[in-house]
Amino acid sequence: MCDQIKNILIFKTDIATAEARHSAGKILDAHMLIQDWNIDLDDEDYVLRVISSELTPQDVILTINNCGFFCEELAG
Repeated sequence: MCDQIKNILIFKTDIATAEARHSAGKILDAHMLIQDWNIDLDDEDYVLRVISSELTPQDVILTINNCGFFCEELAG
């Protein structure tokens, strides 16, 4: 039995408040290709982690930018 490989994509954002997190979260929750996500509001980079086996970093950046937020991939 083999589980599908999941990628963890990591980004710097400007999603700095609980209200902004809620707003972006509506879009992230509704995205069919995102298995899970979280935003660390205590980190100075407001790090967004997205788990998806199909999305590219560019897909996530576009999604977050379309919500009106800044987003860039953090190098690993």
